[in-house]
Amino acid sequence: MPSFQNRKAIGDAHEQRVTQELIRRGWHVSPWGQGILGEPVRYALHRTSSSLRWTPDLIAAQGRQVVLIDCKSRMTSQTSRRHVVERAAVTAHLQLVAWTQLPLYYIFDNLDLLTPYDALGYGQEGPRTTAGSGTPYLLVPADQSMPFEDVFGRPGGLLAA
Repeated sequence: MPSFQNRKAIGDAHEQRVTQELIRRGWHVSPWGQGILGEPVRYALHRTSSSLRWTPDLIAAQGRQVVLIDCKSRMTSQTSRRHVVERAAVTAHLQLVAWTQLPLYYIFDNLDLLTPYDALGYGQEGPRTTAGSGTPYLLVPADQSMPFEDVFGRPGGLLAA
């Protein structure tokens, strides 16, 4: 399986896991972002510098609360315990939060949460790489993360104490 297809399959599985975890906590979840666009549009968009390239994966609601979610699969180093977020994504997400006035959360494989503000405030620029998109990224210590339950509650709809 080619690298992109493999990464996409892993990302899709993570989105499904996050969706199921949110549903278990009483949230209503819908796909959003590039995942709902046709392949020719995604392909063309990827070759632009538009902030739409970094549209979050999911949108969720519980009651009158609405949140945007960007799922980050395999974006945590097991050795350094740092989460990785592309700097361009953080910039686009800060603009999106300002425009929509909705919170946005990065959700990693272990269900750690960060906001774009966390990534910008606690992150350090990582070394340049040709892997993935090749754009600069931020390394954020995992101990700066919030627990999933603190934001989305426990199964059955209860927030953590």
